[in-house]
Amino acid sequence: MDVITTAVTAGAGEGGISAAYQMLKSRLSAQSATVADAMADVEEDPGSRSRQFALSDALAAAGLAGDRYLRAAARNLIDEVDRRRSAKTSVQANAAGVPNYAVMRLFFATDRELSGDRHPARLFGNARGPLRYGSCEVSIPRDHRMGELETPSLLRLEFRQDPEQHVVLLTAEPSERETCMAELKQSIAASGSRSALLFIHGFRTTFEDAARRTGQLAYDLGFQGTPVFYSWPSQGKLSGYIVDEANVEWTQADLAAFLSDFLQQSEAAHVYLLAHSMGNRALAKATASVIAAQPELAGRIREVILAAPDIDADVFRQQLLPALAAVPNPLTLYASSEDSGLRTAKAIHGYARAGESGAGLIVAKGVETIDASGVDTGFIRHAYFAEQRSALSDMYYLVQKQARAADRFGLRAVDSATGRYWTFRE
Repeated sequence: MDVITTAVTAGAGEGGISAAYQMLKSRLSAQSATVADAMADVEEDPGSRSRQFALSDALAAAGLAGDRYLRAAARNLIDEVDRRRSAKTSVQANAAGVPNYAVMRLFFATDRELSGDRHPARLFGNARGPLRYGSCEVSIPRDHRMGELETPSLLRLEFRQDPEQHVVLLTAEPSERETCMAELKQSIAASGSRSALLFIHGFRTTFEDAARRTGQLAYDLGFQGTPVFYSWPSQGKLSGYIVDEANVEWTQADLAAFLSDFLQQSEAAHVYLLAHSMGNRALAKATASVIAAQPELAGRIREVILAAPDIDADVFRQQLLPALAAVPNPLTLYASSEDSGLRTAKAIHGYARAGESGAGLIVAKGVETIDASGVDTGFIRHAYFAEQRSALSDMYYLVQKQARAADRFGLRAVDSATGRYWTFRE
């Protein structure tokens, strides 16, 4: 990794608060809008190797990677961050030789094209490809805090992920559909609960991002079944919203095919469907399509959880809700106009989104709407997940205790002119 990317990652890992970081950021942003976008993506998740690679590529394309003045500023930033590093050292394996991290095995389906690079973080790119299946492994540190997607700060002059301290995508292996489905079926049967969690990511997400988030979610939810994720070809960057919209529309047929296959072949009795942001478009439409074609499969869907759905509010009310009525339990919708993905969507579309809070909050029959304004709906915002008032902490009781909104202690019912919804207790 080049020294500028290393410095940016180190500074972003500290929260981007130092003067040296802000100076380097200002100089880089002034010279290339593409580099500025790539830096913003690294700031959102400094631990993502795929985002670091994208920044390194953008620096090279802009002719900035070799600039001696920028390199000098980068080295100064690295030295400054290094001096501030605490005396904390990596937690060592215990006397029995057991590593200080858990390994989550995840299954995946994706219609991203293979990149030709065997590194797990770059195995799949952002182009469209055929539907593929596989499995991967993600590390979770033993001292992991709920809701925190642990990322590295800095090791001298070269950034390195450490599974004993960070959430890391360790391996990613594509496999034939028949092999993957057989292994998935075996994993679900071995879990005892015969349950599975299927996560569909949102806008601005790489394959690596999706895998790490799925591992973190399953671990934090204490999920006893088998975690699975579906990764569509998001561009993984802030400037990719329009392309992401086209791709999330394109992926719906593939997701529907996978979901139908999964519900029929895996023998999971309890399937939890969870999506964030733009991923809700694909999930809602694919689920509606599968239920319409095979209504007997609806009974296997235990919960449909929509976090900050970036779906046109009128389309959601008039088309998708009726189509999802066959799902046994009410849908759970976490709404927050403060969600970063929804802010981008509203700025582009102008029309209300289904995940918005405030005056446009969706309150409807068959939906348990939680106004999550002021708490996190993005699954990786550190500040909120250490507290009780978060979408993830509430989701824990929904998944673990099968508690409806009226029975979850952290929620308070609000009766409005359009019906009942819930907010988080102060």
